[in-house]
Amino acid sequence: MATLRGERVDRPPVCFYELNGLDENTESSDPYNIFSDPSWQPLFQLTWEKTDRIVMRGIPFRNAPPDPMSELTTIETEERDGERITRTAIRAGDRTLTQRTRRQAEINTVWTEEHLLKNAEDVKAYLQIPAPPFGGTPDTSQARATEETLGDTGIVMVDTPDPLAMAASLFEMGEYTIFALTETTLFRRLLDRFAETLYPRVEAVAAAFPGRLWRIYGPEYASPPYLPPRLFREFVAAYDRPLVESIHRHGGYARIHSHGRLRAILDNIAGMKPDGLDPIEPPPQGDMQLCEVWEKIGRETVLFGNLEISDIEKLPTPLFVERVQRALSEGAREGGRGFVLMPSACPLGRTLPELTLRNYEAMVEQVERFSA
Repeated sequence: MATLRGERVDRPPVCFYELNGLDENTESSDPYNIFSDPSWQPLFQLTWEKTDRIVMRGIPFRNAPPDPMSELTTIETEERDGERITRTAIRAGDRTLTQRTRRQAEINTVWTEEHLLKNAEDVKAYLQIPAPPFGGTPDTSQARATEETLGDTGIVMVDTPDPLAMAASLFEMGEYTIFALTETTLFRRLLDRFAETLYPRVEAVAAAFPGRLWRIYGPEYASPPYLPPRLFREFVAAYDRPLVESIHRHGGYARIHSHGRLRAILDNIAGMKPDGLDPIEPPPQGDMQLCEVWEKIGRETVLFGNLEISDIEKLPTPLFVERVQRALSEGAREGGRGFVLMPSACPLGRTLPELTLRNYEAMVEQVERFSA
């Protein structure tokens, strides 16, 4: 929190991103729970004892009115050969929209093999479904209980998509980029639908749970090479600025999440006046060095990240240490503040390799040794 407020710190914060040592259930016998494997236990211990945990939470609503889409939706789940297949069907006018996802027991991720929206006619049908009415009261009890559990070992971060994340994720990635480029007016109608429901929810949560850090995810869907910068301005800057303003209105901190290239869109991100930016991937995944980002936006915005999960998993530890040292030297300025060392993601496999554990340990060791 001192870093977010721009205050001097004794060392830069270090966070393992999705891993927080709190949400990972090491005891569950669920076959899809990879964290029950004993190889993870030393990393969770390190997380509890040595890192600055940022625990992501969504805020549900009590007494919310029913979503009309729920009555139109059928979900079927099938377990087969160590996989969980989920099929979703939504009745929309005279069409049935379908989606299929797959989850493997050994890998902690979900693949969408068939996306809900496939063409303009699907989008028009989807838009005929009444949007969920806003109502109810934010239930912050779980988030506050998490804060009590964390004590001074970490903070809660409210996690929210932006309208672009809600819209683009309904398409296969290639179909989305073509549709957004060629059917811009219709795509804007989809964004407007999601903004209409999202804005009052964020305002209500920001008021009920003030002063906290937020993560806004989705901007990367409009970053190069997927879409040109003019559409980043149209689909992200225009729609995310009201989210940032709601969070600021109640003393909160807004962190923009955008993987990949930043050079062509960084001015637009700065124009939204966020308090944080992640994960600032170094080349070749990104297209800017951390020192360049810091010079352009870092004086006003806390920078999070600059380590690739692929490097944690694959680089020999001496080489990985060099990456960590460079990130710290370029990111942490003026008393160590303004930068949070953090990877771009976390491991997905059931067994945590020894090299991966050693590189996580190296992150903590280098932060503890760092002198700004």
